[in-house]
Amino acid sequence: MNGVMTRPMWFGAAALVILFLLLNTVSIVPETKQAVILQLEQPVRTINQWQRGEQFGRTTGAGLIAKVPFLQRIVWVDKRVLDIELENQPVLSTDQLRLEVDAFARFRVIDPLRMVVTAGTEQRVADQLKPLFGSALRAELGKRPFASLLSPERTAVMDNIQNGLQRYASQYGVQIVDVRIKHADLPDGSPLESALQRMRTARQQEATTIRANGQKDAQIIRAEADARAAQIYAQSFNKDPQFYDFWRAMQSYRTTFIGDPNQKQGDTSIILSPDNDYLREFRGKSR
Repeated sequence: MNGVMTRPMWFGAAALVILFLLLNTVSIVPETKQAVILQLEQPVRTINQWQRGEQFGRTTGAGLIAKVPFLQRIVWVDKRVLDIELENQPVLSTDQLRLEVDAFARFRVIDPLRMVVTAGTEQRVADQLKPLFGSALRAELGKRPFASLLSPERTAVMDNIQNGLQRYASQYGVQIVDVRIKHADLPDGSPLESALQRMRTARQQEATTIRANGQKDAQIIRAEADARAAQIYAQSFNKDPQFYDFWRAMQSYRTTFIGDPNQKQGDTSIILSPDNDYLREFRGKSR
């Protein structure tokens, strides 16, 4: 009777041992994870490593895998894009403005084996890259004036920061996907007011210079136009003096008798003798 009762217990214990061995032998690699197999804490192989141009569900290595129980273990590495956040980073620009900059960087682990050996986890990678990100940010913005962050030059600034950070990230098996400056503000209070006043003064000086150059150019153009007009008048007079006198007289008649059509006409009357020299062109006589 006791043998009959103990037999199911042996079967149950054996089933538990087999289940335990199976759970420590077989694992499922998700689409969003990379698996690094360690044997006695030494890396052996990598499964579902990120590849450029891969399509989830079709070209990845996710799925069921097997490992040696108790001798091997799996280190999971995220396959997705991860973030590094920087807040209120103090930066001194070339125009001596103290800025507070918020920025973020996006990175992806492309060599999980190197990442596991050098850092261990993605969080440690982010912790290692965060001060390097801040150094690259301050080094790049420290070479530029504050106005560059408000112009198309801002794109080149972020590209340079990304390239500088990538040089450090490569040693961790990480690719910097993107770098963005969320905003760069001047500190509140007197520093902000003094900076705004300097910017206002600089813009006023620039506007004054532009107006002065414009007036200078206008005077040069007007003088050249007057000289050209005088030259044309002189050439016309020398070619046909009688026609020149006639044309000038017609211009004078139009101004005197018709006036400017854009202005209001007055009530003034002019009485001239037919023999008046001013009306000689009406008589068909030249000088």
